Amino acid sequence: MPHCDFCAKEMGSKGGVRRHINNQPDCRRQWELLVETQKYIGAPQAHFDSYSSYSPHRRSRSESSNPDHPDNPAAPKHRRVTIEEVEDEDHAQYFEQCVGAGQTLREGKTGFERFQEYKECMGEDKWAPFDDGYVAREEWGLAKWLVKNLGQTRTDEFLKLPITQNRTKPSFHNSRSFLQKVDELPHVTAWSCKKVKVQGNETDEKGQTLHEEVKVWMQDPVECIKDLIGNLLFRDHMVYAPARAYRDSAGLHQVIDDMWTADWWCDKQKLLPKGATIAPIILASDKTCLSQFRGNKSAWPVYLTIGNIAKEKRWQTSARATVLIGYLPAGQLDCFTSDTRSLAGYRLFHHCMSLLLEPLIAAGRNGVEMVCADSLIPDFPEQCLVCLKCLIAADERGDPLTSQMWDPEVTKDILEKRKNGQHPIQFDDNGLRAVFNPFWANLPHTDIFLAFTPDLLHQVHKGVFKDHLVKWCLEIVGEDEMDSHFKAMPDYPGLRHFKKGISTVRQWTGTEHKEMQHVFVGLLAGAVPSRVLVVARAILDFSYYAQLRMHTAESLNGLESALAVFHANKDILQELEVHEHFNIPKLHQISHFVKSITLFGSTDDTYRASNKRDYKEQMALWLQWQEAIFLCSSYFDWLSERSQSATASSHTDPNRRNDLDSDSDAEIEEFAAPTNAIPSSPTASSPTDVVRILAKHPPHPRQSVDRLITAHGATMFLPAFKSFMRKHMPHNNIIPGPHDQFDVYRQVIIVTPPDPRISDSPKRWHIRATPEVQPGPASRKPWSPARFDMVLISDGARTTNLRTLEGVRVAQVHIIFTLPRQFLVGMNSRALAYVEWFTPLREPDPSSGLHQVLCSTRQLHRNAGVIHLDEMVCPCHLIPKMGPSVDPGWTSANVYETAHYFHFNTFIDLE
Repeated sequence: MPHCDFCAKEMGSKGGVRRHINNQPDCRRQWELLVETQKYIGAPQAHFDSYSSYSPHRRSRSESSNPDHPDNPAAPKHRRVTIEEVEDEDHAQYFEQCVGAGQTLREGKTGFERFQEYKECMGEDKWAPFDDGYVAREEWGLAKWLVKNLGQTRTDEFLKLPITQNRTKPSFHNSRSFLQKVDELPHVTAWSCKKVKVQGNETDEKGQTLHEEVKVWMQDPVECIKDLIGNLLFRDHMVYAPARAYRDSAGLHQVIDDMWTADWWCDKQKLLPKGATIAPIILASDKTCLSQFRGNKSAWPVYLTIGNIAKEKRWQTSARATVLIGYLPAGQLDCFTSDTRSLAGYRLFHHCMSLLLEPLIAAGRNGVEMVCADSLIPDFPEQCLVCLKCLIAADERGDPLTSQMWDPEVTKDILEKRKNGQHPIQFDDNGLRAVFNPFWANLPHTDIFLAFTPDLLHQVHKGVFKDHLVKWCLEIVGEDEMDSHFKAMPDYPGLRHFKKGISTVRQWTGTEHKEMQHVFVGLLAGAVPSRVLVVARAILDFSYYAQLRMHTAESLNGLESALAVFHANKDILQELEVHEHFNIPKLHQISHFVKSITLFGSTDDTYRASNKRDYKEQMALWLQWQEAIFLCSSYFDWLSERSQSATASSHTDPNRRNDLDSDSDAEIEEFAAPTNAIPSSPTASSPTDVVRILAKHPPHPRQSVDRLITAHGATMFLPAFKSFMRKHMPHNNIIPGPHDQFDVYRQVIIVTPPDPRISDSPKRWHIRATPEVQPGPASRKPWSPARFDMVLISDGARTTNLRTLEGVRVAQVHIIFTLPRQFLVGMNSRALAYVEWFTPLREPDPSSGLHQVLCSTRQLHRNAGVIHLDEMVCPCHLIPKMGPSVDPGWTSANVYETAHYFHFNTFIDLE
């Protein structure tokens, strides 16, 4: 089992060893000393896996800020670059640490630790205040379910049901007694409410000036930050000091992913006292996610997270790393005349944001055992409420120009002059509004104009792609023909099939936008002029580059290049009279992506967490009860984790030394427990870190050859199988015939290592080979089309880089099967597949960038073969060459059989 080489503590995985060393001062200090003694710049290969996003400089909060303290070894004065990842040269990372950053003032106890001591001191059971005894755990589970799923009224109804009172018999009998118990749980920051009186300029029938009273619900953002930083469940995902990341030991090729590897944090750290810890605040707001209050009152939520938490953790809605800190009112402001209502809305927004963020001013100036700085990520419409990033003229937003950025101090000076009755020319030229007290004016360490980071949903997916590119192409292709293209799109595991086209879709989400992007370029090939295809390809390239979670100079250049290609070819849309001009705000906004990524790290899908948080109740108390339940649940998880860690430590053999590079059972249990894992053969053509999985038992055992030919369309099965036998089993004298029977599987699952540019999670692909299902007279199963997926097959020596098309060939999988017993003599029992080949990939088309393939035939029959399952690399997707008009006989179910020419879809698995 993987273990720490310094304290011999066993872990469930290599990642657990890495996180243990990062967070244990003694082990980390020994690791650093070991690094210092290396003859080359590097680290022990055994400690860190090839796809980790964590770095050895992540510091434990218990480390002392005293430079003489043994937990803080003196750093050398020369530039120090340490290695984290060395197994895979493509993804090795080296770090230049920011010396003196992220040190704590004193040791302290977390909220969980204090709460545990309190309960022990009071002699309370850990499940208190819920019923003592063996039912306490079950009663706690009921409490979680009630708060998560029911409101107060429904909770009261449920608890008063006879079956609840007579059979379940919880210790609380109504909503009031239940919530009293919830009130005894540890709570996060309390909610408060401030009333804001808005004086209008309209008058009533009596001549009295109308006014409106709105409410701002809020939590103290500083206390919320304390809760996030002190949450022990984030301990292994927390960063306290910035560092520059590089792909080479010389520090020449920078890598940018999380905020701590980008320029802003590193530059800001140099301006602060030694040992200071920065907590970069990320705010998110979504006006489309309104929570309804009484009557016609509504408000839009403001969410907060911090850049110290790793991006992959911040993205998880269930982790609650993004917390709700307030509701801003979104009243009608009918007390104002129609010509002044808009300005009044701007002023109200800034005033309420000032109230909400006021505690950050003192915290940022004086420190609260942290130094705060803001990074704001509202959705694009909310960005427009505040300001722009640069001073480009309104009629130049469609041109690739470099414009002067807004300066906060200059802007405040212009606003102050206008407030005092002066008329600076920049006020009108720059499109400023008479909001003389913007909420960001007093926030320290903040450049509000730089802080607007990319909004992938509204600026890219919904903005440039859906609202503009799709609209332009619809005008060229025609709505009916575009629908026909989407209807004929071949199936692919996990891909949405727009069965009725896209014209009937009324509610678009980010998911639908991404599903369209996966097939859009291939769908347009031949249907639009070549330069329009170049424009589409450029926008899609930009979109996928922008979504990368790890950037290098090459990917940033790719972003700029894609945008340059778009601008160089966009005039074709004017020539076709599709669009008159390109003074489009969202099109201009994406020109700032590279600068923002360089400063703050890769784009952050904060809306993933915020949009899914649906708080439907009006009362802030109910929100507080929900958070109390979640906090208590996290506390129990922490107790369980400590208990498991102590148990594992007590069973550790200090003399045991295992190779940390070997896969642990725990790491593959998720995939292999219900299935049969097929290990790859240790050859250059199939990387050993890829796992292929079949069901434990074949769902279709003992299938005859006739059945395979008719149901699976495997017309060349016997000749292909005989050829396979001659090649791989030359000494086997048994000749396959129509009497043989084979165990057949529906699908194989391929699990590959994560691509750190996209995700930290392994990639899990499904490859299906299922025949058509015809429902019988008494069958409840609906008709299901045949699904014979396309796959890339390794056709020779292949590197371990799974993200290239080198050494692969396209084939369609018709049967996944295992050999009958009579053929197993002298043969491993590895599973096989019957496939039908396509021609090798041709050179990519210069306009679409897509390769072309066609069905491979031999003597007027499909060119077929039988392969070992571990020769499969990954699934792939082909798009038929449709042209300007789709063959009316083509459907999604039959197009692979009826079409001849296909485009290899390189966009299908991009994220």
